[in-house]
Amino acid sequence: MSANYLEKTQILDLDDHSIQSLIADRNWNTMDEYNTIGAAYTFVKDEIQFGYNRSDDISASEVLADGYGQCNTKGNLLMALFRALGIQCRFHGFTIDQQLQKGAIPSYVFWLAPKSIIHSWVEVLYEGKWINLEGFILDEAYLSSIQSKFSQAKDNFCGYGIATTCISNPETNWVGKDTYIQKEGIHDDFGFYDSPDEFYAEQGTNLTGIKRWAYQNFIRHIINWNVQRLRRKNVTAEAQHA
Repeated sequence: MSANYLEKTQILDLDDHSIQSLIADRNWNTMDEYNTIGAAYTFVKDEIQFGYNRSDDISASEVLADGYGQCNTKGNLLMALFRALGIQCRFHGFTIDQQLQKGAIPSYVFWLAPKSIIHSWVEVLYEGKWINLEGFILDEAYLSSIQSKFSQAKDNFCGYGIATTCISNPETNWVGKDTYIQKEGIHDDFGFYDSPDEFYAEQGTNLTGIKRWAYQNFIRHIINWNVQRLRRKNVTAEAQHA
């Protein structure tokens, strides 16, 4: 097995004080492997909310400081946590179809999204085999809100950051096997990389030039406002029925 699967990189800044403090505060390094993976995974899934950071290739500590992320950035944080805990992991790069982002990205700024969007999941080595982890992208509050909004949908669903064959019960929780939430939208498969740094050095990020500037300074804030609005709808509905 490659020693690179535990390596620190510029993106995977696993020795950053904020990451080390989080691990110590949660006592994750005192758990067995199954529960350590589950604790880090669930933290990234539900305590780091679904949202759009300034770029895909930001450091894990920046994602933690932001408190939100999407597939690529939440993956940066999850990989850093795993490696800081001595758990081997690797990066798997893809593109996904832009259609699965409709709804999460409002229609009036959807023109910015590339037709094929850079996507990734994390693969963790557990009990001698690689487990695909993609289900951490959407926090439970956001996912529940979309499920409530489309309560009649039970099976295939594409949109709002979701591409699954079972919207009513997607496999997003850690139970020792693969988790997915956007897999059905995958278009291109770029294969495995030791780190996200290697992938972005080779493939680049989603946006460049004026589109990147507009996204970083204005449009992502609009998208994040919309995502928060969608999430709050479920919270409001629950409060009304309490």
